[in-house]
Amino acid sequence: MDTEHSLFENLFALLLGSALVSLGVIFFNQVGLLTGGTAGLAIFITKVSNFSFGQVFFALNLPFYCLSATRMGWRFTINTFVAVVIVSLAVDYLHHVIQLKDIHPIYAAFIGGGLIGIGLLVIFRHRMSLGGFNILALFLQERFGIRAGKVQMALDCTIVVMSLFIVHWWLIALSVLGAIVTNLILAMNHKPGRYQPKAGKCSG
Repeated sequence: MDTEHSLFENLFALLLGSALVSLGVIFFNQVGLLTGGTAGLAIFITKVSNFSFGQVFFALNLPFYCLSATRMGWRFTINTFVAVVIVSLAVDYLHHVIQLKDIHPIYAAFIGGGLIGIGLLVIFRHRMSLGGFNILALFLQERFGIRAGKVQMALDCTIVVMSLFIVHWWLIALSVLGAIVTNLILAMNHKPGRYQPKAGKCSG
């Protein structure tokens, strides 16, 4: 069975996955929610500094490219770098294309978390990531068999808890909901071999 993706498939996944994650982050930003991982840390820093999300997100990912290049390969690293650049630019400038003026925080948490989770799933399936904690989660899964979704969930919840000092508890609770939705999608759908038929069995 040919499991390699074509160049077009990889490029399409790169653009679509990055766009979905960007839109999810914008949903969160609109109502003051946080997310986990490197993106969550970037949002946290923007709340206590004058830097934009794109600037912080791009800078935070720089140290992780060393681990990516040595452990995951140059193809993975280059794809990840491009995805990070797209998300950084999209979140900072997507307001020229779409503006969300009124959205309920619960809906933003659920749908925003879903958009981020689906976007990450698309990106992961094509052997790329959004850098930072994504690289660490994928490395631990490939090296030690620890599911990427579980690693990501632990890191995400840690970032959200850090924000207790600067964000109202209600928004923190909704941020945790968003993180759970994101990582449930990854935990349920990013299991190696889950959707390949077992030897001796056929689908249908």
